[in-house]
Amino acid sequence: MTLSSPLFSNATATYAWNAILFSSFPTPIRFLHFHRLRAKMSFSEASSPLPPLPEKRIVLGCGGLGQDYLATVASFPKPDEKIRSTSSMVQGGGNAGNALTGAARLGLKPRLISKLANDGPGKGLLAELEADGVDTSYIVVSEEGNSPFTYVIVDNQMKTRTCIHTPGHPGMVSDDLSQSSLLSALDGARIIYSDVRFPETALVIAKEAARMQIPILVDAERKREGLDDLFNLANYVVCSEKLPQAWTAAPSIASALLSMLVRLPKLKFVIVTLGENGCIMLERNTSEDPEAEEMDVDSLLESLKQKIDGTKAIPTCISSKVYHAIQPKLRLSADGVGTVCGTLLVGTSEMIPPSELIDTTGAGDAFIGAILYAICADMLPEKMLPFAAQVAAANCRALGARTGLPRRADPRLAPFLH
Repeated sequence: MTLSSPLFSNATATYAWNAILFSSFPTPIRFLHFHRLRAKMSFSEASSPLPPLPEKRIVLGCGGLGQDYLATVASFPKPDEKIRSTSSMVQGGGNAGNALTGAARLGLKPRLISKLANDGPGKGLLAELEADGVDTSYIVVSEEGNSPFTYVIVDNQMKTRTCIHTPGHPGMVSDDLSQSSLLSALDGARIIYSDVRFPETALVIAKEAARMQIPILVDAERKREGLDDLFNLANYVVCSEKLPQAWTAAPSIASALLSMLVRLPKLKFVIVTLGENGCIMLERNTSEDPEAEEMDVDSLLESLKQKIDGTKAIPTCISSKVYHAIQPKLRLSADGVGTVCGTLLVGTSEMIPPSELIDTTGAGDAFIGAILYAICADMLPEKMLPFAAQVAAANCRALGARTGLPRRADPRLAPFLH
């Protein structure tokens, strides 16, 4: 990739040229120069106008919504032990509710299809979503039963969180959503999102979206009822670390991602999130190149990982397009899986100082909310992954799945939006 590539902003190009010009300076001078240059760039990017919002930014989501009861503890309790919390909070949760709240704060116009009961938590959840700009008019409210809720224990010592979930009752079924409501919800949608809760309803929505040629993103946290049917209609998949191998039985993450693209011909890309270890993305190339070099996907992944600069605290992205510039299109292969002409990318996460890491609850949902924004904004993958990682990192600096979700004008996001 050259400095005139469209992937380089003016600020990035300036930074790169300065790196070349000053690389021969003594170390103390180089450090002082880059410190001042970076501070100047950060101020300039933060103060310059943000790019316009995506023209089409309606996102329709279907999935989990519930009340989170959070408690932080000094360390996780032992069996039969009584301890005190160090802090607590009651807040809205659920994968879809969190992801769409994040998308709304970034400037999208989300609509949510879910189900609650007409109880105190349910009323509070609706009010919370509406305050963040999420359209709740398609949420089904049952006069009886209970809204979903989750107890979340945040361990300050190990920096982990444990969730104990109670589903809502009655559950959502496809008959809860009329055809007229479905068509109204889909009207003007740029993309459909599902976390695979309410599989009957999610499949009805996905089939109609596919008929209307509206792209579909599936959030695959684990193997669930209805996942295979949604995968067959999906254009994009974001999944947890264990899901690819669990679904494909492939021997490695890289070969599992390749297997997913082989088995799911509609899939444009799949991303696996790895927590503090970042993420891996495999993107299908739009056109096959018979002259493309064939390369083992596991070997390529290892070569990209070796290119990661471990000294950088901010999220970055390494793409096979950059490190195979002479032959950017590769036919990726794995024994017993097949081949796909595609691009492999490795994204890093932000190195959050331990003193700033509060709670990882909802980090994956924050990441997906940012991916939804990036798709609507037609971001290149090399820009999308660091942006999503930055949004997720911001969310980890506060208790709960939504407290730390950044808004579009947050100065921490400016370098990733310009």
